[in-house]
Amino acid sequence: MRRSAVFSVLIFASCLLFPSCRREEGGGSGQRKAAGTALPAQSWEALGTVCSVNAFGDGDAELYSVISARLMEIDSSFGVNRPGSDIARVNAAAGKERVTVGPDVFFVITAALDFARRSGGAFDPTIGPLVSLWGIGTDHQKVPSQEEIDAALTLVDWRKVSLEESGRSVFLEQEGMSLDLGGIAKGYAADELVRILKERQVSRAIIDLGGNVCVFGSKADGSAWKVGIKNPLDGGQSVASVLELEGGLSVVTSGNYERYFVSGGKRYHHIIDSKTGYPGGGDVASATIVASSSMEADAMSTSAFLMGKDAFLRAFPGVSCIFILSDGSISSQ
Repeated sequence: MRRSAVFSVLIFASCLLFPSCRREEGGGSGQRKAAGTALPAQSWEALGTVCSVNAFGDGDAELYSVISARLMEIDSSFGVNRPGSDIARVNAAAGKERVTVGPDVFFVITAALDFARRSGGAFDPTIGPLVSLWGIGTDHQKVPSQEEIDAALTLVDWRKVSLEESGRSVFLEQEGMSLDLGGIAKGYAADELVRILKERQVSRAIIDLGGNVCVFGSKADGSAWKVGIKNPLDGGQSVASVLELEGGLSVVTSGNYERYFVSGGKRYHHIIDSKTGYPGGGDVASATIVASSSMEADAMSTSAFLMGKDAFLRAFPGVSCIFILSDGSISSQ
């Protein structure tokens, strides 16, 4: 479902754009402007969140139609609970047979396994059984028993995912295993939207896929894009830090304040540690990654949150990252 909206209202997850980034007058290319009248920022429900794009003066109906179609195509392939999706078919066939998947899904699974290897399993695309067991953000969320967690942990192992490139097929080696690409699929979708913007010679745009924020091109006044990192200690109600960025960069945050529930006076967030089976992060309240690829930033933000700064930087040297700790201190690289 597509609907027009004021862009600033829709940025509610990990990152938010400062007012100076929300509106610009004109600035589209002559080629794009000739294609149709510019529309306000558009939003769609996809990938389990609200996805918004503001192409400013270049944002005509044709461009937004192409963007919407690509988003829905990706959404239909990656939905864990969407009957007939590539991921649902792979999960249903776990321990039984190989499943041929589309190029989008094969590419992202391949990338996810690479991030799993580089992070020592902190990022694990086979986290599905644990995500389903906890059910955080659903109507059946609960604190599982230790027995349930132990059983689910036996089904989480990225090394048991077999890929066959020639036939573009995927096989989960143990029955009951399941993929969940929620920690990387939005990033891939954002990169695909950036590709579309480049192909259509859009001058400037802001993409926000549920907190995966990409700034594209140059602002009309030549100033830097400003992206705020929300303060995880007050539930994201205030801004903890401000980044000034050139176009072509993505900012993705993983935090313990995004989705959670409280049971027995204790808060349980949605980022599950594949080694313990419980919400992880230790003293890390949020981890933000800045990168040219939103898919990479997406996977690395989860890895950084679970690994902590020192271990993360050993595995991913040179990556731009900002950690906010539970005591409110900010550490950046």
